[in-house]
Amino acid sequence: MGAAGSKLEKALGDQFPEGERYFGLENFGNTCYCNSVLQSLYFCVPFREQLLEYYANNKTPSDAEENLLTCLADLFLLISSQKKKTGVIPPKRFVQRLKRQNEVFRSFMHQDAHEFLNYLLNELADILEKEVCVAKSDQQTSSPSEMVINGCISKGPQKEPLVTLVHKNFQGILTNETRCLCCETVTARDETFLDLSLDIEQNSSITSCLKNFSSTETLNAEDKFFCDKCCSLQEAQKRMKIKRPPHVLVIHLKRFKYIEQLNRHKKLSYRVVFPLELKLSNTVEDADAEYSLFAVVVHVGSGPNHGHYVSLVKSHNHWLFFDDENVEMIDESMIQTFFGSTQEYSSNTDHGYILFYERLVASSTS
Repeated sequence: MGAAGSKLEKALGDQFPEGERYFGLENFGNTCYCNSVLQSLYFCVPFREQLLEYYANNKTPSDAEENLLTCLADLFLLISSQKKKTGVIPPKRFVQRLKRQNEVFRSFMHQDAHEFLNYLLNELADILEKEVCVAKSDQQTSSPSEMVINGCISKGPQKEPLVTLVHKNFQGILTNETRCLCCETVTARDETFLDLSLDIEQNSSITSCLKNFSSTETLNAEDKFFCDKCCSLQEAQKRMKIKRPPHVLVIHLKRFKYIEQLNRHKKLSYRVVFPLELKLSNTVEDADAEYSLFAVVVHVGSGPNHGHYVSLVKSHNHWLFFDDENVEMIDESMIQTFFGSTQEYSSNTDHGYILFYERLVASSTS
């Protein structure tokens, strides 16, 4: 990426951020799904900084244990510590580890970026949780009520869920409310999430998709709800609300839909507007949670089983376009070209697929 790298440096000129590095990632045969997600996570600055801090505090030469967490941290460190400002880095160690660990990603076939992101975040959280359990078993002493072990917060002896750096950044809480239409009793059940998968419609927006996500559904006929108070099946109304918004809101647009008549999945090229600034109003909290878009994973292609992935990333108020080894600067106005198509068959097949929003400090919970 010599020429492209120097072109990027020239475009940024004196505005090149101090200490920041913009490196493309080598493609090892259809690993664009991996590269696009890794770039998005790298420019999720709080996550990057916490991961590198964890790595600095826990990496020792005697550590022979290699896992996806150490490989990811090693890659992030490799990028951030480069002397050059731009260039190309082969994420070989990470990709090899991923393929060894999960046979789904072993083939050279087209993979799903959202499936990879979901697997990666859950795997990182599992690794951190296991390390905490091992550390706690080694430290069965009278410890303070809260201690930080290997990037996780452990609160006292009570059995509360561990808060890893993955949960701290990406986890939110949904509440599933069901109201019995006979006795009006409301049953609420909480569940955690690391990303929201939203159904999409033609000529819609993220805001309308979120409203549909939280819309009221009536349970009747064969879908009646068993009410504990009535001790019988009753008609009910059900809705899903965001109880606690995450620090980093990851939205997955469900662009691949199974069509029974065709007996296969089809890509929905619908135009879905995603704003640079987003307000979450369908939350249990009274105040709106405000977010700013900082990364987009884009699927390029007309179908689910083939195509390409690229990513758009905002860094220090500049938008960058990452396409495997190539990195270039783009104007903010270009973002709207990735909303989707108003017509089913269009020459533009570059559509926003995974959106990354960071919660603005003023709207974060204390």
